[in-house]
Amino acid sequence: MSIRDLVPSERRRRAGVEDASRRALQGFVLPIWIGAGIADWLCHRRTDIEHTAGTTESAIHAAMMLEGGLPALLGLFCEVNAGMLRLTYATLATHELTAIWDVAYADGRREVTPTEQHVHGFLERVPLMATVLLTVLHWDQARAVFGAGGRPDWRLRLKRRPLSARYRAGVLAAVTGLVAVPYGEELVRCLRAAGATAPGQPAARSSTRPRSQPDSRSGGC
Repeated sequence: MSIRDLVPSERRRRAGVEDASRRALQGFVLPIWIGAGIADWLCHRRTDIEHTAGTTESAIHAAMMLEGGLPALLGLFCEVNAGMLRLTYATLATHELTAIWDVAYADGRREVTPTEQHVHGFLERVPLMATVLLTVLHWDQARAVFGAGGRPDWRLRLKRRPLSARYRAGVLAAVTGLVAVPYGEELVRCLRAAGATAPGQPAARSSTRPRSQPDSRSGGC
């Protein structure tokens, strides 16, 4: 620790930056992720996913929402330490790999409109933005994950200073109502459509549009 770190004005400045970063993460990044997720679901519904790419693509969407939602939900209750950051980095990497799989599967089976591609951009950037903010806020533990800092804390444990019960309840309600329920409904809709397909009939029809061009796609499509 340097002498500068002990100056009251410097300590207040750093506290202000940390507070602003936390507010951005909780009040901007998370709502944007939820909003983009519901917008993507609407795009899937409009392009008749149950009769085009079908159950497989819907299951991929559910997997990506789980990959993005797991660290977000754990962050509501658990301390952000090396263990939490390692999990966040792992789910982010898995999310990107799943997105590549999604692109490969959906291409040519379902029309992906320019609007949906733009939504995908948000769904890709938001988890990365959240990961960067968490890394900056907990820099010592982030460095410790890679063996470059102090002693890492790998335990998943409850927060010493919990977030407000009102905020946690609001996030849980939003994730349930605007992410879990819509994507669960999509998967059920696809399963029903697949089950209703007559024997000898194709389970899904390809989009009548030309094959979509590769795009930067992430959660939800």
